[in-house]
Amino acid sequence: MNKDLVALEKEVNTLTGKLTDLKKEIAKVIIGQEETVEQLLITFLAGGHALLEGVPGLAKTLMIRTLAQAIDLDFKRIQFTPDLMPSDIVGTEILEEDHTTGKKSFEFKKGPIFANIILADEINRTPPKTQAALLEAMQEFEVTYSGNTYTLERPFFILATQNPIEQSGTFPLPEAQQDRFLFYIKIGYPTAAEETHILKSTTGTKKEKIQPILSGQEILRLQALVREVPISDQLVEFVSNLVRATRPETTTNDYVKQWVGWGAGPRAGQAMILTAKARALAQGRIAVTLEDIQHVALPVLRHRVIVNFKAEAEGITSDRVTSKLLEQINF
Repeated sequence: MNKDLVALEKEVNTLTGKLTDLKKEIAKVIIGQEETVEQLLITFLAGGHALLEGVPGLAKTLMIRTLAQAIDLDFKRIQFTPDLMPSDIVGTEILEEDHTTGKKSFEFKKGPIFANIILADEINRTPPKTQAALLEAMQEFEVTYSGNTYTLERPFFILATQNPIEQSGTFPLPEAQQDRFLFYIKIGYPTAAEETHILKSTTGTKKEKIQPILSGQEILRLQALVREVPISDQLVEFVSNLVRATRPETTTNDYVKQWVGWGAGPRAGQAMILTAKARALAQGRIAVTLEDIQHVALPVLRHRVIVNFKAEAEGITSDRVTSKLLEQINF
């Protein structure tokens, strides 16, 4: 076996072993929600951002805070409200005086965006102007203020949450901004056994202390390794066929023509391949399988396949469209 491949497999085994320990550490605080935690880790490994949706009380904030502690990264929470301004996120210039010389000058005071993990809590409660303040940071990993550009420290993740209920007074994210999120994760209710465990463990005096398992540098190395994971030409073609099949203009699928208003763009295919590679690596494999593609298809396409008004009236969701396509497209 090639020496480089042996070294790569050894490094992958070491780091994926730490990912297993990371999940165990998170499980000290977060009961259940294994799939959500896995999808968050895939987002991290792929170097992207995630949009989480769930009703209040499902530990979205606690999950993200715990994850930040276990990865030993700087964490900031931004509570999005209707009166939040872009400068509240990015930062602002303040007038400073040098007490030695008496000279005054403007200094840029960095906002909460200058952290490794940002929780954008209830992002749909703030106006589009403030939502847009995240766009440059999400895409370019930098922010610009008053003509000056400031680079954000890597690794850098934005995890935004939104509440599916109480839609009055909210500002739905535009499709173009949703597309910036690698994954759209939906969080469900816990099982009966999990809920009983939650009630027992959170109403006493015991409080679990989270130990850091991974460093920021190890996350960056894992992100680099993800891109080295091979994927077959057949799987790439499958991803291409799946993404193209979501577009009413080019598909031969009557189901899509009937229910879909806008299909997914090329970025969806890129996201699907990258997250499939991340899932494979997280499981200690250095090759992508069809199962990896199928597993990431829903959170990748959920916000990129836009159903029409007729579909909404009939209760047809983008998840249902994607599931139907996964059944019909041959590999």
